[in-house]
Amino acid sequence: MFIWDFLADKVLGEILDWVYGKLVEFLGEFLTMMNGLGTELFDLVWVQGVVEFFRCFGWALYGVGIVVAVFEMAMEYQAGRSTAVRDAALGIVKGFLAASLFSSVPVELYKLCIDLQGTLSQGIAGASHTDGVSSLARAAMAGLNGYGVFVSIFLLVLMGYSVVKIFFANLKRGGILLIQIAVGSLYLFSVPRGYTDGFYSWCRQIAGLCLTAFLQTSILIAGLMVWNTNMLLGCGLMLSATEIPRVAQQFGMDTSTRANVMSAVYATQTVVGLTRNLAAAVK
Repeated sequence: MFIWDFLADKVLGEILDWVYGKLVEFLGEFLTMMNGLGTELFDLVWVQGVVEFFRCFGWALYGVGIVVAVFEMAMEYQAGRSTAVRDAALGIVKGFLAASLFSSVPVELYKLCIDLQGTLSQGIAGASHTDGVSSLARAAMAGLNGYGVFVSIFLLVLMGYSVVKIFFANLKRGGILLIQIAVGSLYLFSVPRGYTDGFYSWCRQIAGLCLTAFLQTSILIAGLMVWNTNMLLGCGLMLSATEIPRVAQQFGMDTSTRANVMSAVYATQTVVGLTRNLAAAVK
């Protein structure tokens, strides 16, 4: 029995730790590759064409917004508002910066977050070292003794749920970024006129998307490493990684496209209404 306990504590523990470490490294590289597919999406020719179309569309809306802003400035100045010229000039400058950067900065920021996440995940997977017998080895020995099997299976199911959910989140994140760039062009009509709340909300959504891309996989890998020493605590950490978008939403960084699209539709309706009013005034 002493020889069996020694082999179970040392040899089996070392083998399982090595296999588990390799598995975590593989999952880290795999999830980083899934995140990287979102950046590779913007290397496709047709995607670059779509981004270029919405970039030109944004510049067109920016030009129309300047014309409307000048008319509004003239009316406000005649009404006695002395700061109308300054506010209009400031809005035009903000609109120029937004039109110049809205199609390029989100992609570059997303690439930077993915690179940082990959480096951090590799560091977490490579730097972690387990002293003594891991929980994986203890679970295996408990299974040999006839107890702890159901708890281990339940925790494995929770781990698989977290990995699969984050996998699909990483897979669709590049498409969400493309949609957000397309929607962001619609706000360029309002920025020169001084209405920047919608565009600031869009900026927060871009920041929330990049923050989620960085944190989700990193916390998942950290949870996998903790799982090797404490299964329950590791599962809690991995499940918390799936809640990052909801936490970001509480701070105004909604990573979904629902609110963004609705506000963009409202902006489009505003453009159509003002165009009709201008056409009627010209007639």
